[in-house]
Amino acid sequence: MVMDDETMVREIAGKVLEHFGHTVEFASRGEEALELYAKARENGKPFDLVILDLTTPGGMGGLTAIQRLKELDPSVKAMVSSGYSNDPAISNYREHGFCGVVTKPYNAEDLKEKTERALRL
Repeated sequence: MVMDDETMVREIAGKVLEHFGHTVEFASRGEEALELYAKARENGKPFDLVILDLTTPGGMGGLTAIQRLKELDPSVKAMVSSGYSNDPAISNYREHGFCGVVTKPYNAEDLKEKTERALRL
């Protein structure tokens, strides 16, 4: 699942991930991501990986979303995504509950490499 408040970012990430063989669902805010995650688990088709935008104006961002996802599923694999590389959640992503970082703007090979690495953890 890719959670980002920008439609274009979601679409680009989705196309890249689908190109590399992944099935992708989308959320625009953390609240929606939590609902989709819970529903996928209930349906017996949990997400392998979640990419959470750090900042989503007007909605729940990645830091709060990862905390709530960890409460729902302590084994959740989530990467933080941001265009702000100087944020402490990026430099200390593991301390915040993430298993990786992907920076915006996305580069297809970088996104592929980092998602595959996160899936192997």
